[in-house]
Amino acid sequence: MSDQGKSERDVGHAIHYSAVPEGTAVYATDDVEVGRVEQVVDNYREHILDGIVITDTEGVVRFVDGPEVTRTFERAVFLSISAEEVAEHGPPEDGPGVFSPGRAAGRLGKLFGGGWKKR
Repeated sequence: MSDQGKSERDVGHAIHYSAVPEGTAVYATDDVEVGRVEQVVDNYREHILDGIVITDTEGVVRFVDGPEVTRTFERAVFLSISAEEVAEHGPPEDGPGVFSPGRAAGRLGKLFGGGWKKR
């Protein structure tokens, strides 16, 4: 997808992948909306995007690998693959899980690595 296609749509400002809200539209390279974000999967240890879980337009849950995500905006995520390629992706595999900040851990707990909880 060209930057021109992005500018024709109100996608908002570019944001870090960790700030992408659930329900954000996901677009393939052929300018087709292929689904909506269900979950952003972050590899916290290495500080990289592992991938995103989307529900496609037919209600099927699919996993898109991190390198296939090109840009993240307030109201859109753009992929480096076509809609046809997205349709070939399966659901996410069971893995180490997705973690979020454990707000109740306290300062001492966070110091010793207890500041994260598995979702």
